Parts: sequence; structure tokens; C-alpha cells
Amino acid sequence: MLSYSEFGDIPATADTPALIIVHGLYGSGRNWGVIAKRLSDSRRVITVDMRNHGTSPRIPSQSYPDMAQDLADLITNLNMPVDVCGHSMGGKAAMVLALTNPQLLRRLIIADIAPTAYGHTQQMYIDAMRKVDLSAITRRSDAEVQLAAQGVDRALQSFFTQSLDVPGKAWRLNLDVLEAEMPKIIGWPVDISGSFDGPTLFLSGGASDYVRPEHRPTIKALFPAARFAKLPGAGHWLHAEKPREFEAAARIFLDA
Repeated sequence: MLSYSEFGDIPATADTPALIIVHGLYGSGRNWGVIAKRLSDSRRVITVDMRNHGTSPRIPSQSYPDMAQDLADLITNLNMPVDVCGHSMGGKAAMVLALTNPQLLRRLIIADIAPTAYGHTQQMYIDAMRKVDLSAITRRSDAEVQLAAQGVDRALQSFFTQSLDVPGKAWRLNLDVLEAEMPKIIGWPVDISGSFDGPTLFLSGGASDYVRPEHRPTIKALFPAARFAKLPGAGHWLHAEKPREFEAAARIFLDA
């Protein structure tokens, strides 16, 4: 079972489902804590650690059907109405969840990702994290300095070190599995079919090219009720770069 944290004590109902937030590659539920706390003023919010991230189990697969099944098992165990918000890798997992188990959720927010395979890789960040001398670290800022020396952007330095266990001098990421499964992570399962008819928001960074006009026909075929919005000036990690704007857009959509 995935590790998760709950925010707020408002009972989940059909009118106000709980919101499950699914982080992206190299993230954890911890990265979403501020947004989760703010949104919990009007609904229960649950942040998860995906497999091989945070404190969730270490498992040899990082495929989207497997991650979607993890989410389905969690929702079944919670036994409450839910909406789902997923970013990047978490957005793809949320899309596969919605396509394979549409009865488990009401609304869907997909943050800066499309149901398609991408040609880029995120291997460079695994390489950077492996080069950090963990034995010399006494605080997260020590790791950030080392990541900066390798050319990692300032915003991503803080993002990655949220997954650093400083006392244990270890990453809370299964880097070996994430490296081995990178083709699946940047890909899209070819045998996924069906559609999700519930309200769906594709929320993208205005400065990101992850969701492009040519993706829209595929998106609309899988998610007929899809709407599209952009956060001006935000890149791929839009929730970290523009947290207040992301929160506002999510709140408007979820409360509609």
C-alpha cells in the first residue's frame, strides 16, 4: 500500500470529494504539503508517495498500469469519493487510473503532461543526485550546493532535496529502478484504451512545451470533457514555481 498523508478533517462526500494529489518523478507527497494544507480548508486532501519514492515500497516496476493499480488500491482502501490531481509522471498514472477505473473518481486535474510518449529523458537528474557526496551532508542546503555545481536549476535543487533523508544520508528515491524503468516513465502504455467522461482539466505551464496543440486530438478522444488552461510564466514544475496560481486554478475547477 502506498504511503500517504491526510490534510483537513472535512468528511468526503459526493458533493465534496477528497482530493488525492499524485506527485511526479523524483517528488513525494512532501512537495505538495503547502498546496495541500491550503486546499484542505474546504475539502480533505491526501498526498501520496508513489512506489520507489518517499516512504512507499520499493518495487522493481515503474510502469503506468502498475502505478495506476497502486492508486486504485489506495482509493478502494480509503472507501470515500475522490477527485485526483496528478503532475507529470503522477499525471500519467492518474490518466491510466481514470481510463481503467473511471468509477473510482469524479474529477481529474492533469498538470503539465499529455497521454503520449516523450523523446527526452530525466536521466541527467539521476546522475546529478548520484554525484552528491552524501557523507558530507549535514543539512539539505549542503546537497543543494552540490547540485548547483552540476548545473541543476535553483528551483529543482530544493525540489529534489525534499526527497533527501539527511540523518540517514540517503535519497528517498529508488534511483536504480527509476533509471532502469526510464523508458516506461517517459513513454505511454500503447495498450490503454477506453475513455474517461468526467470533468478533466489539463493545466499546463505557459513556458512549458509538454502539452502541445498536436496532443489535443488524442486528449479529447480519451477525455471528451477535457478543458485546457495555462499558468503564465510557469514551466514544467508549475506547482512549485507558481503555487498560489496553481492552487487558485485547482480550486476553481474542483468547486465548479
